[in-house]
Parts: sequence; C-alpha cells; structure tokens
Amino acid sequence: MSDEVDVVIVGAGAAGLGAASRLAGAPLSCLVLEARDRVGGRAHTVNAGGYSFDHGCGWLHSADRNPFTHIAERLGFSIDRTPPPWNKPAANHDIDPAHAAAFRGEFAVFDERIRAAALSGVDRPASELLTPGSPFNPRLNAFSAAYNGAEFDQVSVLDYAAYADDGLNWRVTEGYGAMISAFGAGAPVRLSTPVTAIDHGGELLLVETPVGTLRARAVVVTLSSDLLAAEAIAFRPGLPAKLAAAAGLPLGLADKVMLAIDEPEAFEPDSRLFGHLDRTETGSYHLRPFGRPLIEGYFGGRTARGLEGEGPGAFGVFAIEELCDLLGSSWRNRLRPLSETAWAHDPWARGSYSHALPGRAGDRAVLAAPEGRLFFAGEATSPHYFSTAHGAYQTGIRAAEEVLAALG
Repeated sequence: MSDEVDVVIVGAGAAGLGAASRLAGAPLSCLVLEARDRVGGRAHTVNAGGYSFDHGCGWLHSADRNPFTHIAERLGFSIDRTPPPWNKPAANHDIDPAHAAAFRGEFAVFDERIRAAALSGVDRPASELLTPGSPFNPRLNAFSAAYNGAEFDQVSVLDYAAYADDGLNWRVTEGYGAMISAFGAGAPVRLSTPVTAIDHGGELLLVETPVGTLRARAVVVTLSSDLLAAEAIAFRPGLPAKLAAAAGLPLGLADKVMLAIDEPEAFEPDSRLFGHLDRTETGSYHLRPFGRPLIEGYFGGRTARGLEGEGPGAFGVFAIEELCDLLGSSWRNRLRPLSETAWAHDPWARGSYSHALPGRAGDRAVLAAPEGRLFFAGEATSPHYFSTAHGAYQTGIRAAEEVLAALG
C-alpha cells in the first residue's frame, strides 16, 4: 500500500466515525484505518442465544441531547425508553428499606462533598472524602468500580465532578454497537490495518502500517489512552507530553456476562439485583433487559480485572454463585452463561473507558490539543462526556473541525 490522502483517521470507533462523517462533506480525501476486522471500537453488539448483547456501551446517556439518539432513529433503529433498572430493586429480593434509604443518604452526602471539594480547584483522590469507617464504603467503591471502571482511590475529584449527565438513559433495542456499525457503513474504512508509526516531521505526514505507508496532510488519532500511553503508535518526533497525559487517563475496566434464565417469569422485567451489599467484590444484575429471558451481569474495577485474569467462563461462574447466594441454590441449574466480555485483554482497547487519576484531571485538555497537523479525539479527550460513545463522537466532530481550519 502506497497512497496519498488529505486526511487519515486512525480508528473506526465512535470518534473516528464522527470525524469521518464531518469530513464527508468537505472537498478533502479521507481514509479511516482500523486495526480490527470491524468498525465500532468499544461499541460492539454480538448475538447471544438469539438476542442482541452489547459487549461495549449499551446506554444512550443524556439521551435527550445525545446525538446518537437522533442518528439511531434516522437509521431505523428502535429506541427503548424504559427507565433503567438502577432504582428498581427486584421484587422477590428482600432488601431492608431502611438500609436502602441510609445508603442513598450516604451517597448523597458523599457526592455533595465531591462537588464542594471540586470548587476549590485542588485535586485529590475521591476516596479521601468517604466517611471513615462507614459500612457503606464497600458499596460506594463497588459503584465507582462500575461507574468509573476503578475504585475511588484511583479517581480524581475534579474529573469526577466534571462529568455531565442529565440522568435520562435510553437504549437501542437492536444494540448500540449495531447502530454505530450501521452509522459507519458508508465511511471510507480500511479494516485490519493497524497503524504502527506516524512521522509528522515533514511536509506530509507518513502513516506506517504493516501493508505500506500512507502520506497525508493531516492525521486524526483516536486510539484509547492506554494504547497511546503504551506507544502502540510510534510518533516521530516523539510526543512525551502527549504520552504522559494519556498515562494520567488510564482505562478503567467494566465487563459483562449474559445469562439465560429458564424461568424468566420469576423476575419483573427491567429490575435489578445488587450483589453483596457489604463488599466491593460484587456484581450488579439487570434482570430481563428489554423483557427478555436474560440476566445481564456487570462488574467493574479490580473485581473485573481479577475475574478476567481467571480466564474464560469466570464471569459466568461468579455471577451464578452470587445469584444463588441471593436467590437460593435451586437457581443453579436454571441459569446458563451465553456470552461474556474481556475488555482488558482486547489488544485494540486494553480497557473500557477512561478516568483521570488524582491530580491528572487537566490531562484531558492536554491530550485533546492538536500537535501541528496531528489531531486527537476519543472519549478520553472529552472534557465533560468522557467514558461515553457520544462523548467520543463529539470529539471526532471537534477534531474534524480543527482539521478543516488547519487545511483551509
């Protein structure tokens, strides 16, 4: 491969496809290089026992202002507006109402402490704001493990407070990943073409791949922060400040398992079971998503990393054991694993979504800043919608606008 193109986009996830969609109407030639054999990046829908299962992002967060809501409808996908199960405990699981109310109160106080601390502009680990010795701290850390992909000792107060979400969460019935794949169907993408190096020292940028080198006037890089920090792409000249910023924004980990239920009528659709309330090493279980005879288990942080490390099947074993603890051992033969994820072991992601380490909240702006004719996008570069597909998409639009301004 030896070609010349105006703009090369590295990565065909939500950010890269967003950039390509914005450049599609410009008088510039554009090519997206994708290492995987599919588009979508960390948005990926699979078939699990005849049902769609989002291995990656699954919720349209801030759905009323999420651009993918309109895109999904334009593409003919169905939007499910059923309220999320997070505040709908399973009817057949006895949770002490007083305990639940006390936890909500503790969470509200903790969240308010973070907001107040962020106003000072001084960063610190969010864990420092937990109530010392509180019995709710393990559950709060379990929340962080799912929400941030890491426990609160690894989470910046300033970054946590910067995240924006209006609380409206919808889903794409056919799968978020399937919708993003359809959105990218017309993009000029070359699959199975990883970029190994970018030489940006000359008049034209040289984009090296295992099958040849492309020459480009500008390059948009949308790699995950973990891949950038690990120098999956060699930049010549080097970009030490950019790589350091990426290292300050590591990918947390969130993994899922899908279980089939032999007796789905035992559960109310779109309700939830939270695992053990007194420990961080636990899962959260979405019962009968979309009314289907399924349970979606969700695991984050160190728990997810430990289970991934045990190898394939570990999430299913853990989920069934925990559900039997909650519901009774008779359920052991009525639950069957269908599919599970392993994002830390995905070579083209190495995790799920970014969080800023304590003291590193400013790294998002550093990572987002152009470097000559190199432009950077991806959820880790979003100031307020990081960790989301729509945040990644918006950074792709922003990077494309920067390209258009630079190239005239």
